[in-house]
Amino acid sequence: MTKVSVLATVALGFLVGAGYVHAHGDEMHADALKAAHGGQVQVVGANHFELVVTRTSKDAADNPVVVYLTDSNGKKLPSAGATGVATLLTGKDKSVVTLAPDGDNRLKGIGKYASTPAMKAIVSITLPGKSAEQARFTPLSGRSDGQ
Repeated sequence: MTKVSVLATVALGFLVGAGYVHAHGDEMHADALKAAHGGQVQVVGANHFELVVTRTSKDAADNPVVVYLTDSNGKKLPSAGATGVATLLTGKDKSVVTLAPDGDNRLKGIGKYASTPAMKAIVSITLPGKSAEQARFTPLSGRSDGQ
């Protein structure tokens, strides 16, 4: 084999491999996931977190924060024994919400926040026997499909 042939073969391998990785990445992209509860979904390791916040609170008020837990196949992950914290950032305001189990596969807390499109959230969940996992959200970024 000539040097050019070897280089061409290696380059072709990289192109094919890059296409495979890109296709797999699109399949697992959070934007492609359906939010079952009208929130925004993020992929966190092998799991999915769906953050649901109030969309209609123009002024900062005590509002619910809910995180639904599922695995990569959409199967509910039990929230019993899990702990969590959601940090909500709206402009200059910051609200740290403690999340506690509230039903089959969800954690819930109450935090003081206004529903603004610029809201950002950092959610950290620790499942029993596991390390903490963290996801970042823009839950009210103007998407009409709830994600």
